[in-house]
Amino acid sequence: MKTLKLALLAGALTVTPAAFAQDIGATIYGNDGNTVGTVTEVNDQVVVIDTGKHKAPVPVNMVFDGDKGKSVNATKDQVDTMMDSRIAEANAERDAKLVQGAQVVSAGGRAVGTLETVDLAADTILLKAEQGVLQLKKEHFAVNPQGQLTVLYSADQIASAASGKPAAGSGGLR
Repeated sequence: MKTLKLALLAGALTVTPAAFAQDIGATIYGNDGNTVGTVTEVNDQVVVIDTGKHKAPVPVNMVFDGDKGKSVNATKDQVDTMMDSRIAEANAERDAKLVQGAQVVSAGGRAVGTLETVDLAADTILLKAEQGVLQLKKEHFAVNPQGQLTVLYSADQIASAASGKPAAGSGGLR
C-alpha cells in the first residue's frame, strides 16, 4: 500500500509530455498573469511556446499550473528578450566563423567543403564543395554543439545543388 501511495505521488509530481499532449495550442501565462504565448510543440524535455515573435523552448519542468492555467515564471517581454539575446549570440558566433577557408560540415556532420569567399555585408557566401561551388547566405549556416561551422543542409543536398543535378527526394536548396 505504501508503494502504491509513493507511485501515485511520484506520478502526480512528474510532468510528462503526455500531460501536455492535449495542450498543443493551449495558452501559457506569465508571472504577471498576462499571456506569454501558445504551446506549439512538446517533447520529453521541452515545451515550445510561440510568443508571436519567437518560438521559445522552455524546459517542461519550468511550466506549472497557475491561477489561469499553464504558466511560466516570466513575462512575455522577458521571454522575447531572452530569445533575442540567444539569437544575437548564436548569430555573432556564426558570423565569426564565416571566414574564407573555413571548413564546413553538413547538418548531419559530414565534411562538405570550404568557404571560398565570404562577403557578410552583401550576405554572399560561396561554398566550394567537391561537386562545385554553391552560393549561400548567412541564414544557411549555424554553429553546431561541437563548435563546427555547419551548413543547414544535408551532404546529399549540397552535392546535388553544387553539381546542378537534383538528388532524389531532396527537394533541392531554397
